[in-house]
Amino acid sequence: MIKEALKYLMDLSIKPDERVVDITDAEGNNRTFIIDSEGDPKEVKPLITRATEPLRINTLTGLVEYVKANLERTNSQFFLQVLDEKTVLLKGLLDSLGGRETLIIAEAITPTFNYGYFLSTEELIIAFQSKFVQTKDRDLLLKVVGNVKEENVRETGDNGIAQAVTIKTGVASAADVLVPNPVNLAPYRTFLEVEQPTSNFIFRMKDGPVGAIFEADGGAWRNQAIANVREYLATELESEIEKERITIIA
Repeated sequence: MIKEALKYLMDLSIKPDERVVDITDAEGNNRTFIIDSEGDPKEVKPLITRATEPLRINTLTGLVEYVKANLERTNSQFFLQVLDEKTVLLKGLLDSLGGRETLIIAEAITPTFNYGYFLSTEELIIAFQSKFVQTKDRDLLLKVVGNVKEENVRETGDNGIAQAVTIKTGVASAADVLVPNPVNLAPYRTFLEVEQPTSNFIFRMKDGPVGAIFEADGGAWRNQAIANVREYLATELESEIEKERITIIA
């Protein structure tokens, strides 16, 4: 009882406004302390609120505009993580609980193509024109596929690298041509704001006629796509990087 009474009297001797102390430390941060009944200061940590779910967008342009607008987490520092060729995350710094907030997920919308599956010439023509960047090799494949004359693709002249096929060269004429391999193509596989990486493919035809392309670079194109995305973000957010608001990791 005596101890509790002494504590009560001590509490009465400290005015409410004397319990709270606000200071600015050497680094310029505002900090708040509460003086307990023993006269010891205890720091009051700010309540950390985190987004219940990240914003989801589909372009790098939208991501850049969000960062530059500086509407939320004003003047905070962020990481831009290029997770893969189609995904970029905007993340905050570690909080006091060891968590890391994700504010935005940018996911590229890219067309799908069935690599390694034989498709009709009509399907290939449509795919080459709608899902691939125009390149010299793409146009060459369009010429070959669009003018194949015979239903049976000859095996003679096939040396395992190039195939010979008969294509129409005029109203009533035909000629044998070698289908080149490998071919250098640039499918739409990452964000449209950046250059689509080119890579080698193996093109093959067989009776039908049908054709297929097979990836032949071991997935190295992904590293180039990630580098292209990082370079774009570094250029567009140069001022934010200089102010140390943004750090890009890939």
